[in-house]
Order: sequence, then structure tokens, then C-alpha cells
Amino acid sequence: MDDRRPNRRKTAAALRYRRDADAVPRVTASGRGAIAEKILKLAQEAGIPIREDASLVEVLARLDVGSEIPPQLYRAVAEILAFVYRMDQQWKETNVEKA
Repeated sequence: MDDRRPNRRKTAAALRYRRDADAVPRVTASGRGAIAEKILKLAQEAGIPIREDASLVEVLARLDVGSEIPPQLYRAVAEILAFVYRMDQQWKETNVEKA
């Protein structure tokens, strides 16, 4: 998501990666303006971590929904997946301690 530029509409892209089913991550949704807001709202409601990277989202938003990310983006997306895995682990540790 990118909302730092006042004259630009928000942009969002969603990725899916299942270790057991996907060779590489895929774009599952992307959009600008109201569609980006909906993507972000659904992610928040589902408890999906959101990572902001203006440069990456611009590139991801140009890909067709359902397409695999290109090799040039592997490193950037790997960093996002590592972020998501860390957030998931922190959430599990926090919630296990409360139980």
C-alpha cells in the first residue's frame, strides 16, 4: 500500500504462497482506490499482516491476478514472507502465553 503521495490513489496487492501447493507466490488480488481499500479491509478483518512497500506494490499491481511473481521479485517477496512468518510466530507466542 502507498498513501504517502497525496495525489495518488492507494494501491494494494495480495499474495498467496502455500509451501505444499505453490512453486512460487501468486498475485491473488490487486487494485487502486476503492478496490485497494477493500483488499486492505479484508486482510485486516482476516488477521493477515499488511506490509507497506510502495515500489513493490506498483510492480505487483501490474501483474495479472492469478499469475506467479516473476523471478526478479523473488528476493523482495521472500522478505515479505519472512515478515509474515515472524508476525505469525509472534502472534502464536503471545496467544499461547495468554491461554
